[in-house]
Amino acid sequence: MAAAVGRTSITNTTFYLQILESSIKSRSLANAKTIHQHFLKQNLNYSSIILDKLTRVYISFHHLHLAHRVFDKIPYPERKNNVLLWNQLIRAYAWEGPFDHAINLYLEMTQSGVTPNKYTYPFALKACSAIQDIELGKTIHDRVKSEFLDDDVYVCTALVDFYAKCGLLDDARQVFDKMSNRDVVAWNAMIAGSSLHGMYHKTMKLIEEMQDAGLRPNSSTIVAILPAIGEASELMQGKAIHGFSIRSRFDNNVVVGTGILDMYAKCKHLDYTRRVFDTINVKNEVTWSAMIAACVAKDSSMEALKLFKQAIVNNNGNISPVTLSTILRACANLTNIKTGRCIHGYSIKLGFISHLTISNTLLSLYSKCGILQDTVRFFNEMEFKDTVSFNSIISGCVQNGDAGIAFNMFENMKKLRINPDMETMIGFFPTCSHLAALKHGACGHGYAITQGFTKSTKVCNAIIDMYSKCGKINLGRLVFDQMNTRDVISWNAMIFGYGIHGLGFEAVELFENMLRHGFNPDGVTFICVLSACSHSRLVEKGKDLYYSMNEKFQISPKIEHCLCMVDLLGRAGLLSEAHEFILEMPLTPDVRIWSALLGACRIHKDFNLGEEISRKIQILGHESSGNFVILSNIYSTAKRFDDAARTRVIQKEKGFKKSPGCSWIEIDGNVHMFVGGDKLHPWWVLIKRRLDELLVGMKELGYDGDYGFVLQDVEEEEKGHILLYHSEKLAVAFGDVSLRLGKSIFVTKNLRVCVDCHTALKYMSMIMKREITVRDTIRFHHFKDGSCNCGDFW
Repeated sequence: MAAAVGRTSITNTTFYLQILESSIKSRSLANAKTIHQHFLKQNLNYSSIILDKLTRVYISFHHLHLAHRVFDKIPYPERKNNVLLWNQLIRAYAWEGPFDHAINLYLEMTQSGVTPNKYTYPFALKACSAIQDIELGKTIHDRVKSEFLDDDVYVCTALVDFYAKCGLLDDARQVFDKMSNRDVVAWNAMIAGSSLHGMYHKTMKLIEEMQDAGLRPNSSTIVAILPAIGEASELMQGKAIHGFSIRSRFDNNVVVGTGILDMYAKCKHLDYTRRVFDTINVKNEVTWSAMIAACVAKDSSMEALKLFKQAIVNNNGNISPVTLSTILRACANLTNIKTGRCIHGYSIKLGFISHLTISNTLLSLYSKCGILQDTVRFFNEMEFKDTVSFNSIISGCVQNGDAGIAFNMFENMKKLRINPDMETMIGFFPTCSHLAALKHGACGHGYAITQGFTKSTKVCNAIIDMYSKCGKINLGRLVFDQMNTRDVISWNAMIFGYGIHGLGFEAVELFENMLRHGFNPDGVTFICVLSACSHSRLVEKGKDLYYSMNEKFQISPKIEHCLCMVDLLGRAGLLSEAHEFILEMPLTPDVRIWSALLGACRIHKDFNLGEEISRKIQILGHESSGNFVILSNIYSTAKRFDDAARTRVIQKEKGFKKSPGCSWIEIDGNVHMFVGGDKLHPWWVLIKRRLDELLVGMKELGYDGDYGFVLQDVEEEEKGHILLYHSEKLAVAFGDVSLRLGKSIFVTKNLRVCVDCHTALKYMSMIMKREITVRDTIRFHHFKDGSCNCGDFW
């Protein structure tokens, strides 16, 4: 063909047109490109006829960027009069995208003086509905009226479809009712719009009206109503439609079959879904995608992976971004990072990596697999980001224990003017909880109110948890009381909040109130209320609740409930009873159970039992840094410093490192973090001076540093500095020099508060005349006038 082009006169327009026409018939894009390249290389003048034909060829091969480029070379006079070609290119963009290109082309057409015809408007309206450009759609409607096309069935059907897809069903119905001639296509547009927005009853009523008008539903009607049936989970109605499709022989239509398959999937009937899938003889890519999505939705992700492999073979590698996104969700559910990385690579190969659906699902995959570093790196590399992208990275950071990064991501989101939605706030409040960033959490609460998000039970549950963990249990209760709808999680969050604040009586009272309101407690409820009893030493009530689980609520105790009981008995000093409970419990005690008893031995100074429990933990082979520290502290309290030192040596030899103590405090919306011995803070000089002053005052009141928890091979003065510069003391001193007189101080710590700091903070609350609240990993400590609400048991 190339040789023929070289030998043929360049003026032979007919020859070129024949070649281009044969390209369409033979589906040979190469021939069309050869013609195009020949003209470019020879710098020949194009005939408008050839440019017109070449544009149509590129449109037929879906190469719209090339089609548009050639179209722009057609001289204006010829282009102005060629409404058909304008329509073809607008139609192509309206069907395939980018949809804004269709709209821009329509606007260029009208501004150039080209008069659209009745076929132009439906294509432009389709593009408007795709990107929800309501304003332009209404402008087109006005133009249709001015040109007296508002009774044309083709144009009016397009208007009905536009308004319906944009959610303006009243406007759609108004246009529909004014139509003098309503065919099946018009009815289908109205039905599809209603179905798309989940209006099941309205959709079914439209079907009845259509039949009353003497029109029989066709295959497109069936496809239109199935989404509403699926969303409403109306299985019986779905089966009736399925039967009608079989009797009408529509089930041989792959689009109808796929719609029925998807309907059964949304009705949560995977067996019916699979049965329909297997009866579809010729499956297209959408069919495979729908079946894979059904498996993922029903937690059959392994089956989804098998289907995906078959889909690649059956479709010759023709996989859509939607399918790739779905299979990535399957990998995330299975935490199958190996396959997930392969799909990531395949997405790059197919050129789909820039699709937000795929990028966002990859973020979810990497975060669920615990690879936070890769998650953040991929997020930073993403060319485009939307609200879902930020939601994924924020929730991923929270899940992987890095609230700091999540917090920064939320701030970046606001800087980029991307509006947080309901899911963003559900992810944001836990970051405030973790960092105890009350001011930011309260601002987030205000934003949620203005956006109407507090109508959501999930959002309110997250707010309750945030206020509880930021030390404002009263505000958490206020949110709880104002909720229109509560679920079990709401009650659990509030009971848990009371528990960590040492308000056991309130927690038990709320539990009983929950029962009076007709809510059935779940396993988590009992963990919350038993933990609350433990913190408040409500031993008998805790026992009654534990034994009521199986007897009254048919909930079998799990290891977590047994752990609460050991903690309850241990904190109360009933070590023998706790030990007996462990030996008789219905489940095999794990290292957590024994560790709880070991902690109780430290509190109540039972050195012999502590050694025995420590040996049991070593036999289990699940030692941890925390258990070594507890045993070392037990020895130190008993003045057995050599044994304490030996324990630390064994800990080091086995490779267990004690997590460094870290505390943080929020001042004027900024979170300040301190580690033990930290001298890098800009206010270090003031902090040190205040600590020295506090130490003098504490000693006058009778404070004597508990050096049992400090290494013994250092000077006495150095021991004092080590104790004085614990992270929570640094944070409290910083709060004292930063906040106005009398304002309470709130500090969060990543470890349990040590005995010496607990004693020191009681004295500090007296000297500062402030209430000091410290949240550690176990509970809240409220220090006031020299005492703590925990009663010195934590």
